[in-house]
Amino acid sequence: MALHFVTDDAGTAQPGDVVVLTGSEAHHAAAVRRVRVDEAVTLGDGRGVWLDGTVSAAGPKQVEVVVTARDERPTPSPRFVLVQALAKGDRDELAVQAATELGVDAIVPWQAARSVSRWDAKAEKGIARWQTIVREAAKQAHRAWIPEVEGVARTADLVSLAQTALVLVLEPSASARLTAVATDPSDGRDVVLVVGPEGGIAPDELSALADAGARLVRLGDTVLRTSTAGAAALSVLSAAYGRW
Repeated sequence: MALHFVTDDAGTAQPGDVVVLTGSEAHHAAAVRRVRVDEAVTLGDGRGVWLDGTVSAAGPKQVEVVVTARDERPTPSPRFVLVQALAKGDRDELAVQAATELGVDAIVPWQAARSVSRWDAKAEKGIARWQTIVREAAKQAHRAWIPEVEGVARTADLVSLAQTALVLVLEPSASARLTAVATDPSDGRDVVLVVGPEGGIAPDELSALADAGARLVRLGDTVLRTSTAGAAALSVLSAAYGRW
């Protein structure tokens, strides 16, 4: 499979145009991936545009690609949204990376009651870090759309979200299985997966979400880590909604 790179300039490029990669993307292409002249590559803008092209010049500071074909891929509907509770170490980052590779369309950092990690004074830095992880994971997975990382949510925000979206809260003690949730791709509502922190979702948070219309569901009979639960659930949904 051809190497894939992302640049805003891909958005307006047409067959026959030359797209120039500069900065970190050029360095990654030339020095890390070692692209060569006449090598076939793909380019995207992260917002649905997909270009096929051929490398016409490759240097450490600038790589030129001649566009040979253009496609515009629609945003998936309904969207899959991961609400990922902040977790200690790199567990939340691992969750974000895996979810991006598996097709999530948006990611919401959640400051849950039991989150050990706190972003109160560093939310901007944390979001920027997740955006970098998402961008690199989307490139690796050859995705036409790069998922959006939204602002930090509180539980009250998730309660409001349950009024307009299908919110599925992953809870090991739930009686319903995720595989039993009725799926309707024509519904149009976002499908939101809520994953708690290491210590689980607090009882009062579960009650508030359930009262708002969210559905509590479990993944089998085992308890998954916060870094893997979202990825497992996305796999189930991707099959159920016909994405896979």
